[in-house]
This record gives sequence, structure tokens and C-alpha cells, in this order.
Amino acid sequence: MPPDCVGAGRAMRWRRFIVNGSHRESMMFAACARKAAALAFGVFALLCVGVDARAQPAPDYAAVIAARDRSDADRQADKRRDPIPFLTFADVRPGMKVLDMGAGGGYSTELLARAVAPGGVVYGQNPAELPERPKTAFEARLKTPAMKDVVVDIRPFDDPVPPDVHDLDLITFLFFYHDTTYMNVDRAAMDRKLFAALKPGGFLVIADHTALPGQGVSVGKTLHRIEESTLRQEIEAAGFRLVAEGNFWRNTDDTHDFPSYKPAMPVDNFVLKYQKPM
Repeated sequence: MPPDCVGAGRAMRWRRFIVNGSHRESMMFAACARKAAALAFGVFALLCVGVDARAQPAPDYAAVIAARDRSDADRQADKRRDPIPFLTFADVRPGMKVLDMGAGGGYSTELLARAVAPGGVVYGQNPAELPERPKTAFEARLKTPAMKDVVVDIRPFDDPVPPDVHDLDLITFLFFYHDTTYMNVDRAAMDRKLFAALKPGGFLVIADHTALPGQGVSVGKTLHRIEESTLRQEIEAAGFRLVAEGNFWRNTDDTHDFPSYKPAMPVDNFVLKYQKPM
């Protein structure tokens, strides 16, 4: 009797065996070949489903924030950062490939990593000249289990994406775009490379501290702010399409005339969601 049709290798051996065999054996081989093809198609279909991370249900973001192994420092930062509306707005889901621009000490990077688990990955981008304090904090954070799905991405802002990284589901750029206005950064090149790194239909979520109308990028270094309309013009010039605005970090008590990093001061922050067209 011919062997069972289990595995492509065994099927091929059987095919060699039955070249000069009976018609009944040939029919049995054909049936096994059809089964193997159906199995292969099923595996391929499962892989295709896995590619679309947005098909996965959203995690319980409140549970992500409440995880027992989060540090006390991050819990304190939660009071100021209020991360649940952001995670909801960004629609972060398990299995996603995410680039976190300007990761700094890694507060948001870790939250993203927790939200994309299992099966996801977060690239935490920082420039080589990152100041010592956030650099040390990020390195310490990397030793924790929550960061197991984080890939360190030490690259300049205007060339932030590793050559082998593409088809990202999401890019986040939180409170750091204004810094690139006074650094030696080609922002047009940066925005184009972010656009190219996303898969069609992928999203860029960007947040920053609001400057007054007419200030543009002129207060990037002094007040650490940027005019929203200026940022929009730059991002949209790269091909991004605005799909949503988030008002959850707005603050009407901000007078916009002081540095955004001053403690205990009300800061007005805008949040924009862009998409790469399909």
C-alpha cells in the first residue's frame, strides 16, 4: 500500500513511488494532493488574518494601566498624562507593529508594548544624542518584562526607520515634534520616511503642546511648543490625510506664554490622527 499522505515531503516521495503504479494509486495521490493544498490554503488564510492587527479586539486599556508590575513613577505620571484616552484614540491592538518616535524615557513606549501584546512589537526611537537622564531611564526600563516586545531604535529623527522595518500599523509621535524644529533635523525628510514606513491604511498619531496663532515654530526651543496649523501643514505635505482630532488633552486655562514643561501649570495639548491613504 502507498504511505499515508502526511506532509509535503512524504507526498512527493509517494509521487515518485507511483509514477509507474496503478490508476487507483494515482487517484489516491491526487486526493492527498488536494488535501495538502487545502491545508496549505488554510494556513495561508490564518497568516493573512494575523497581518491585520485591527481585526483583533481592543484590549482593556484600564487593565493595561492597572497592571501590578507598573512602576510607582509611571503611576504618578498617569495623573498628568491621562493615557487611557490616548490609547483609545490611537486604537492600539494586539499584534500591531508600532514605531514610537521620540521615546525618551519610555513611558509611552511601555504602555504601547503592553497594549500590542501578544504578538506585537514596538520600535522605541531615540536619537543618539538623547540626554543622559531619559537615556538612563529608558535603559533601566528595558530590563523589565513589560519591555520584552520593544526593539531599541537609536536613529536620527530624519532617518528614524530601520531599513528592514516596513508596513507599520501605527506611528506615535508624542510631545517631541516641536523639539525637531530647533534641532538639526530635516523635518520634510522625516515626515516622508514616516509616511513610507506605514502600510496603506496605517495611522500616525501625533500630539504636541500648543503655541499661539502666528508663532509657528519660533517658540520650539524657548516655550517647547508649536503652532498646530504649522505642524498640520508639514505633516500633510508628506501625503498624510487627517482623519480625527482628539480634545482629551486640551486645557483652556493655558495662557500659552510659558514653557510647557513647567510643573503644575495647565498646558493645552492638541492630538491629531492621520492616515496613509489605501
